[in-house]
Parts: sequence; C-alpha cells; structure tokens
Amino acid sequence: MELTLEAVALFALKLVHETDGGSPLLRDDLVMDGYEREVFGLLVRQGDLARIQLKIDECVTQALEAVGGADTVLGRELRRLATDVQNAPQLDALPAPLTTLKDYLKDIQ
Repeated sequence: MELTLEAVALFALKLVHETDGGSPLLRDDLVMDGYEREVFGLLVRQGDLARIQLKIDECVTQALEAVGGADTVLGRELRRLATDVQNAPQLDALPAPLTTLKDYLKDIQ
C-alpha cells in the first residue's frame, strides 16, 4: 500500500508542479519530501489512518487548485474520489478507493 500512497501523492503533485515542456517531477524531488514511500510505510506500520488521510488530503487539495477547483468537471470527480479515501473507516478499507484515486490522477495529468 505504501507504493500506492506514494503514487497518489506523486501524481497529485505532478498536476501542481509540472509544466508543459518543463522537467518532470520525480519521486526524489524536494516537493515529495514527507510523501515518500518510507514515510507512508511508517504510518501504515503504525496503523495511523488519520495521518495517512491527512497527507493524501494535502496533496489532493493542491491538485484541486491546479485543475481549477472543485467546481470544474475534473475537480468534482477528484473531490468525489478523494472523499472515498477520506471515508475509509479502517486501514484495510483504504486500498480500493486509493487505487481508484491514483488511477484517476494518473489519467488526468
């Protein structure tokens, strides 16, 4: 699950920080500090669902701004999928909505 969490953060932050013709955002870029696989791995091992959800929400909030806000077509779907992640009641319920969110972010970049 750590890899999926990192991928969600990466794809969300790519929407924010990448520009056409610019350098691609990579996993080892400073903007990814705090959203790395190891950070998420520690949170998963600790069972800290609330902190995981907070970190994902931070990335999604930035991505929402990059797509024009929650009132745009892309923004509404992004908000809906992020809400599914935020509504996961426990850690083992997180993979399915997280994977859907990751796939959507990958598709819209």
